Amino acid sequence: MARNLIGGDRTIRALKPGAKRLSDGEGLYLLPFFKGGAHGWRLDYTFAGRRNTLSLGTYPAVGLKAAREAAVKCREMVASGVDPSDLRKKAKVAKVQATEDRRRAAVGEPASGSFEDVALRWHQTRMCDWSPGHATRVLQRLKRDVFPFLGGEPIGEIDAPGVLKVLRRIEARGVMETTHRALENCFAVFAFAIAEGAIQSNPATGLKRALKPVIPKRYAAVTTPEELAPMLRAMDGYKGTNVVRGALKLLPMMTVRPGELRFATWDEFDLEGGWWRIPPARMKGSRERKLNGAPHWVPLPVQARHVLEELRSVTGHSRYVFPSERSKERPMSENTINMAFRTLGYPSDVVTGHGFRATARTIMDQVLHVDPMVLEVQLAHKVPGPLADCYNRSDYREFRAVAMQLWADYLDALRKGEGDTFVARCRAPIAARRINIENVAALNE
Repeated sequence: MARNLIGGDRTIRALKPGAKRLSDGEGLYLLPFFKGGAHGWRLDYTFAGRRNTLSLGTYPAVGLKAAREAAVKCREMVASGVDPSDLRKKAKVAKVQATEDRRRAAVGEPASGSFEDVALRWHQTRMCDWSPGHATRVLQRLKRDVFPFLGGEPIGEIDAPGVLKVLRRIEARGVMETTHRALENCFAVFAFAIAEGAIQSNPATGLKRALKPVIPKRYAAVTTPEELAPMLRAMDGYKGTNVVRGALKLLPMMTVRPGELRFATWDEFDLEGGWWRIPPARMKGSRERKLNGAPHWVPLPVQARHVLEELRSVTGHSRYVFPSERSKERPMSENTINMAFRTLGYPSDVVTGHGFRATARTIMDQVLHVDPMVLEVQLAHKVPGPLADCYNRSDYREFRAVAMQLWADYLDALRKGEGDTFVARCRAPIAARRINIENVAALNE
């Protein structure tokens, strides 16, 4: 095919408005007066059976010689299997991306497409389903243990050995649970990237088998009457403030988490009716449950009501039942109760505030023979079976109230050293019967 058909710059300068396009051969041509009086260079070429047109600039900014040289380069690319149009598009994208990366770096944001960038978008997407505390812990874990090593890497270039190397760093600190949680988070981030089309496979798959297993840790707790009785007497003899003394009296009989107790507010209690209504926002669970779930109703034994009535004379002017000593506008510290146990001579490997839930769950089942399903409901655990969807209904509160009053009475008997006698002479033969829906009426007789 003929080429170099345009005679020279004089030919181009002689063009008049309305002139037709001027061909230079082999697909290169000039569009006269294309834009603002300038003439536009174009190159038609065929790639993979498709006809394409590529702009090579405007005349006179791009002269005849430069246009011919650009056309030669494009034809060479086509001959070697490269589409000049696609190459130009990719170059534009790369330029835009480079500009965006410079902007992100200037304001402290991660590079687009990096692990940190994808992880932050995953976190933003998922946090609507999490409680604020859980969302904060996940982000802190990523920032502390993962981002410093993987954060800047393009997510498509991260492989399994690279992820494992990061996990080994965490594992070396001896925090197995944190290691496995970090793996779960990384797996979820890569799965999110797969959904977005950024990667094809998940490099965190199967890495759990390469890590040391997690050895479950339980809250230290006493689980026999023989251990519990002297501890109750020691707690009764605590010489600290009235607020802490009240908390120590209520914690063993209420089966609630220490955080639920210390954040309790006076408007949640109906002392006359004998109930404590804990709002869902303060219960353990997902954000959806905290926002839309039902409150947890805790029956108040007579002994608990007496303690609360005494406390009201001390802290009734405050919003919180257990206000901080430093400020009545916030609850007492999460360490206050555990520090009280240390003062009484009980180390953290013997008892913790949270451990009293296990104490009640174990002894009420094994000694007082309360139905385990009742106990799971009382502990605000998810339970299977017919109670699963209706344990918050008022007609199920009666037998929980009976069970908790029985527990409070038994704790009093233990304090007096009369635990076995109490079980033997209980109104209902609890050694042979269980507190459940069928026999709760008999227990009230």
